[in-house]
Amino acid sequence: MTETLPFATAFPPVEEARWRDLATAALKGQPFEKLVGKTYDGVAVAPLYRRATSGAAAGRAGAWTILARLDNPDPAAANEQALQDLENGATGLQIAFAGSAGAYGFGLPATEAALSAALEGVYLDAGAALELDAPGHGREAALALAKVIAARKIDPKATQICFGLDPIGAIARGAVQASYNDILPHFLDTVRVLRAAGFSGPLTTADARVVHAAGGAEAQELGYAIGCALAYLRALEGAGLSLEQARDAISFRIAADADEFLTVAKLRALGRLWARVQEACGLAPKAAHVHAETAWRMMTRRDPYVNMLRATVAVFSAAVGGASAVSVLPFTQAIGLPDEFARRVARNAQLVLLEESNLGKVADPAAGAGGFETLTDALCAKAWAFVQESEKVGGLAAMLASDVFQKAVRAVAAERAVNIGRRKDALTGVSEFPNILEKPVAVLAPAPRAEPARAGALAPYRLSEHFEALRDRSDARAATGGRPKVFLANLGTIAAFTARATFAKNFFEAGGLETLSNEGFATPEAAAEAFSKSGAHIACICSSDAVYAEQAIATAKALQAHGARFVALAGRPGEQEAALRAAGVSDFIFAGCNVLQALEFAWKAA
Repeated sequence: MTETLPFATAFPPVEEARWRDLATAALKGQPFEKLVGKTYDGVAVAPLYRRATSGAAAGRAGAWTILARLDNPDPAAANEQALQDLENGATGLQIAFAGSAGAYGFGLPATEAALSAALEGVYLDAGAALELDAPGHGREAALALAKVIAARKIDPKATQICFGLDPIGAIARGAVQASYNDILPHFLDTVRVLRAAGFSGPLTTADARVVHAAGGAEAQELGYAIGCALAYLRALEGAGLSLEQARDAISFRIAADADEFLTVAKLRALGRLWARVQEACGLAPKAAHVHAETAWRMMTRRDPYVNMLRATVAVFSAAVGGASAVSVLPFTQAIGLPDEFARRVARNAQLVLLEESNLGKVADPAAGAGGFETLTDALCAKAWAFVQESEKVGGLAAMLASDVFQKAVRAVAAERAVNIGRRKDALTGVSEFPNILEKPVAVLAPAPRAEPARAGALAPYRLSEHFEALRDRSDARAATGGRPKVFLANLGTIAAFTARATFAKNFFEAGGLETLSNEGFATPEAAAEAFSKSGAHIACICSSDAVYAEQAIATAKALQAHGARFVALAGRPGEQEAALRAAGVSDFIFAGCNVLQALEFAWKAA
């Protein structure tokens, strides 16, 4: 029996003006526009949207391919991992070769012998998909795999392989030093060999992960991806393929991060932009193969368990955005080679969303949602403008050769770094809510030191690196005698100092400086005497503005008299700044200040 549940009719409709009135009232007279944010592309993100007319549907309809990473340098160990993943829910493998954009310090050797051993027992003609994350421009790995398949007498048409040839990506990340025109003949010859062997799956990949990993913005990623695909489309058609064949030879690879709205909009925009390119070529639009990988940029070495949450949001966003295949970086990837537990969690993040949350059952679930539609349209417009600019200078390869695109990405990365340093962009477990006494997690091998990027290349980095460097310094000190400490000079009642003491604890421990708390002091002298017995060299005065007006100057003088090398005050200085500095306050810590700079100043006294 079907029961009607009239929940919607139980609530009267509310006009947009009413929502705005309520928001403005909550803002206490400040303009509603204060709630409007901006992306690093300059796209406005509003707090309120109307229902929208749906645009073109996202690419995938139905289940996506669950890819497990194959990145163990030992082919035998990689094979054991591959079989375990495929037996427990994965439907494909992402083979990350040593030196590839997605190897992150590890990776399988790009040889026929290594591939043959790693894929032993994997039935490539029975539905197991492969996504090659190849070193260089991809020729060596692609031909090695073709030889393995030929040796096993497998019909290439029965396989599902994305070979990942990407000469422009190799140039952008500095993996090769040759020009695009120099690489192009080898690229086209590899395509010819693979097609002659009978492979029909996507042969090339427009891989925009390099832009995301270097700190770029969403429209930059999209513009790069479409510009790259356009270059391959022209090259393949020029080599004798029909437009349809050239189009079908191209796939995309893109990063999915924990910003749900922008990731969903980015993937949806990619589908629309590629459809527009096809229409301009006189083709009936066909959805592209899009592989989404959870972003390297968002991964942290500190409090790595939070990476599980980031990855789950990223997978959800990639699936809602219409990705054809998804791979998840295990939560310990930034620390070292992931073990079985980390790999299982990465695999199950997809399985739960696909099988239990039924995300594969709805095509383009974001369609008609005002926020998603507006962001999708805005990213399309920004990215298309970039494509037009690159076309004016001869295409993406020419823009990369002139360093114009790299400079634009570096400018966004620099802006992003400022916001990370000020905690405007918070990193949970690193810049916010750090656990200074966290226990190490298990990995099969520690991550090797990253090699310096070539000049002009789009160099990958993680947003948390500067904070983690301070934490590493702290761990080194702890191993040789004890972490540097910050004494919290809490003044007055618990109600007066708790908020700022909590803020100061998170602030300093984000930089590896252990805080020493207490139940508060009634006088500056009492606080200073307790400081002198604490063994700390740094003190931070914490209390309310009212208490500061009465005791902050005296407390700063007393702390300095008792040997404090560095005295901070939690809160903005206001009109007392000159007097406080004269009394011995070295710095002021507050929401929006340059946290990394303040921590560096404190470390000099530690």
